[in-house]
Amino acid sequence: MRWRDTVRTATEAVRTHRLRSALTMLGILIGITAVILTVGLGNGAKAEVRDQIDELGTNLLVVSPGSSTDSDGMRGGFGSASTLTVQDADALASADVAPDVEAVAATSTASVSLVAGDANWTTTLTGTTPSWQEVRSREMTSGRFLDDDDVAEAAMVVVLGPDTAEELFGSTTQAVGQQVAYDGRTLEVIGVLEALSSSEQTTSNDVAIVPQTTYAERLVGGADRDAVDAIYVKASGESTLSAAYQEAQATLLNLHGSASADDADFSIATQESILAAATEVDQTMTVMLGGIAVISLLVGGIGVMNIMLVSVTERVREIGLRKAIGARPRHIRQQFLVEASVLGLAGGLLGVVLGGVGAIVLPSLTDARVVLSAPASVAAIGVAIGIGVLFGVYPASRAARLAPIDALRNE
Repeated sequence: MRWRDTVRTATEAVRTHRLRSALTMLGILIGITAVILTVGLGNGAKAEVRDQIDELGTNLLVVSPGSSTDSDGMRGGFGSASTLTVQDADALASADVAPDVEAVAATSTASVSLVAGDANWTTTLTGTTPSWQEVRSREMTSGRFLDDDDVAEAAMVVVLGPDTAEELFGSTTQAVGQQVAYDGRTLEVIGVLEALSSSEQTTSNDVAIVPQTTYAERLVGGADRDAVDAIYVKASGESTLSAAYQEAQATLLNLHGSASADDADFSIATQESILAAATEVDQTMTVMLGGIAVISLLVGGIGVMNIMLVSVTERVREIGLRKAIGARPRHIRQQFLVEASVLGLAGGLLGVVLGGVGAIVLPSLTDARVVLSAPASVAAIGVAIGIGVLFGVYPASRAARLAPIDALRNE
């Protein structure tokens, strides 16, 4: 018996019992749909984080201060100490010290309440230098960014994030030239940043940026006015990121008198490490949902086996007749395995289609982003066929072992 005849016979048997075949495929369909959407949700979450990282620049290093210890011996978390200074940032910006570093921006931050007329808004006040715009890859919607004169004169000027401008003035276009007040001191708005469209972090678009000198000398101050909360380092390219990391680390270790990175009072994070940390939870959820999808597939496979066993029982006389006219056990086995494969293939294809529909519908119902994966879809169809074959082996073998005489006299 040729394979073409086997496939035709198996397909006809599936089509003859439409309802039973549909119920059999339902388990596989649900499992494959779950797999497609699980992988899609995981890819979507990772893509969201990747978009945020790309907007900030993939060749970015973030230097954070170390931990502090109070008089009672209680240690704070990373970033709680004041171990980074403006002088550290100036050293990293030197082409002689760090040739693979393109730009450096030190930042200091504080949560403040700004007032504009009758409106008030609590935002993040950031003191920095003109290089911040290049390092953080931000564009302007209107006005200008800080310049060297603003820093040299400790000018009372501010650049607002788009969300901050909206809250204070009702529009980003009307903010430039207006004034905002903080703690009785007046700042002139000279520019508004362009919004980061894919970012879900409110701090990206809700900021008020002032010159570092203005922040330290006229607004916030503090015990150590040279201290900064973070230093952003932009490498000259993605290929030089590792070299820039080594140069930054060696420079700061030397400046801080640390013998090795283990003794350092600072830490350096790359965007890739930030990406890995941000997606860890998403990956855990993906594995968990994937486990549920696998269970669904196993249930579907058991359904295939049950239906195939019922089919063998119903078609005992047919099997006996075929054996009596010369069909060999392998031909019987092939037919039932092909039937199981057809059920798996049909369930897999329908599951992929339903998963595609879910990928279109889910984003409109929730904030979740679903990114379909072609390799995952192909693999899911292969898994569906494999499940059909795997759970069809026993029924097919049982049918192949039937003796012709016993099958023919079965009532």
